Formats: sequence, structure tokens, C-alpha cells
Amino acid sequence: MPITAHTLENDFPEYEESIRRLKSEDLTFLSESREYERLDKEIRGLQDSGIGTDDEHYNSLKKQRAYLKQHLYHRIANCD
Repeated sequence: MPITAHTLENDFPEYEESIRRLKSEDLTFLSESREYERLDKEIRGLQDSGIGTDDEHYNSLKKQRAYLKQHLYHRIANCD
């Protein structure tokens, strides 16, 4: 069973238009959102491989993704 991607659009569908606008108008936001998507893809790959959730690298990636998601959400919610 495939693991669902945690894209910003999937996680915050109510802000889909704002996310699209920020990605097209703000290069920093675009770069940060790409890094978020890269982290999510790497985490999903590790999950698919069956790695244990106590792995230090895995947990570090999840913390980075959570921090970046919170940061991006703040930018999205305050963009108007």
C-alpha cells in the first residue's frame, strides 16, 4: 500500500490557491517548499523500505520536515 505524500496542497487544501501563488511569486518559498517535498519523499522511501522508526537519521528527517512544514504553514496562512 503506497504511503500518501505530504504535499503542502494535500495537507492544506484550503490554501491551495495561496500555495500556488507563493510558489510562482516567491523564490524563497519555492525553494523551501521543494526542500519540504524532497524530505517527504526521502521519508516515504525509508518507510516503504521498512526501516525502524527508532533510526536516528529517520527521526532527524521527520523533525526537519515538521519544522519546515510549520514554517511554510505560517508563511501560507499570512500571505494575504
